Amino acid sequence: MDTEDRLVSVLPIRYSNALLPNVHIHQYPLLTRPLQVPPSASASGKRIKARIKRGVRRLEVHVPVDTRPEVWNGERSKELGHARVEDDREKNQELPKMKQREGEEPRLSEVRMRSEQIPEMGTYVLGIVRDGQLHLHPINEVHQFRPTLTYMDVLSRKSRRHRPGGESDEESDEGPPPDPDEPVPAPALKKVKKPTADAKEVQVAVRKSGDDRSVQFQGGLSAVRREMLTMIHAEEDEKWEDYEYCDGEAEESNIAFEAVFSHSNEELQCTTDVTSVLKEIPGL
Repeated sequence: MDTEDRLVSVLPIRYSNALLPNVHIHQYPLLTRPLQVPPSASASGKRIKARIKRGVRRLEVHVPVDTRPEVWNGERSKELGHARVEDDREKNQELPKMKQREGEEPRLSEVRMRSEQIPEMGTYVLGIVRDGQLHLHPINEVHQFRPTLTYMDVLSRKSRRHRPGGESDEESDEGPPPDPDEPVPAPALKKVKKPTADAKEVQVAVRKSGDDRSVQFQGGLSAVRREMLTMIHAEEDEKWEDYEYCDGEAEESNIAFEAVFSHSNEELQCTTDVTSVLKEIPGL
């Protein structure tokens, strides 16, 4: 038997944007435990670190690894540490400031969680109920964090280089993969030596056709691929800004949490009618 929904309670709504645009949602889809320092690393004074590239909206959270012998291979960490140092150097990344004894080999001492910004489907807000009131604060960005393992590419290249019968660096470095938008090139013809002729000046003009999709850029790259490479290089050239990471129990976190709540008694007036609200709902 169908019955009408019963009104349980009415909550006054308070709205604040005091922390805008610094309220984000950070998701860690691959984590099976809270984001915290392992006990073995915490005992040695290690902490979680964070850094950001504002221009490309990229964030990284560095979590110390669990160095217990039963779950960690110390010799393997040296090999991975060398690969990460080389990978950072190739990508023009600022090396993390770490205390290292003279002559000590670099080790892989942390897991880097790198963010990918997720497009928002609508407007997200943070809602907290306190003292019988619902406090709302707008959310500016949503990010998902996953471990970055780009240093494994360095190890892969080294393993191919030392593999019996493997190719040298010059032979194996064939440049970027072929562009799927480009036609398949014809097989290379066998070079035949010809008698040397007098050098002549040749002028070449490039004319744009009517179809923009047929226009190819320098190096045979399509517009989309060249834009992607430009974005990658721009991100690698931007410097990291170090941030201090504070967990939920830190004093700084408690201060930021209190700033979410509105302390104003000003009443907000709604200027949108019900018809406009319903039109904005997808699928109606």
